[in-house]
Amino acid sequence: MKTILKEFREFVLRGNVIDMAVGIIVGASFGKIVSSLVNDVLMPPLGLLLGSVDFSNIYINLSGKSYETLSAAKAAGAPTINVGLFLNNIFDFTIVAFALFFTIKQINILRSQKKKDEPTTADSAPTKKQCQYCFFDIPVEAVKCGHCGSEMKI
Repeated sequence: MKTILKEFREFVLRGNVIDMAVGIIVGASFGKIVSSLVNDVLMPPLGLLLGSVDFSNIYINLSGKSYETLSAAKAAGAPTINVGLFLNNIFDFTIVAFALFFTIKQINILRSQKKKDEPTTADSAPTKKQCQYCFFDIPVEAVKCGHCGSEMKI
């Protein structure tokens, strides 16, 4: 039992797990902000442009009875197809997808700039040289070839 708890503690304390947990929490909060943006900021003017339509109240009533609003139909237990709520969720998804796209695009730009700043192996000093007699690769500091025994010119 102690080994399981020890393994679990090591798993939880790894950097990746903690980073993932923070990402999930921030993502959930971001989702709430996006939902508010869609429901409270974008959809009312769009509904006004389309003739005072409240998207959250667009639904198909399957019970055959008439209800004033979606909430009234739900309160009565009527089966409904919630088209307006579905549209709101499509807008939510689209905004989140664009935000992720631009975030990942910026991360990729930063990564490519970082790679440009890193020295390449061609820029670094060579670690081997070739023996002028047997053409065997030897360390740069060598004064004698380890393969043929020839002395290297300095």
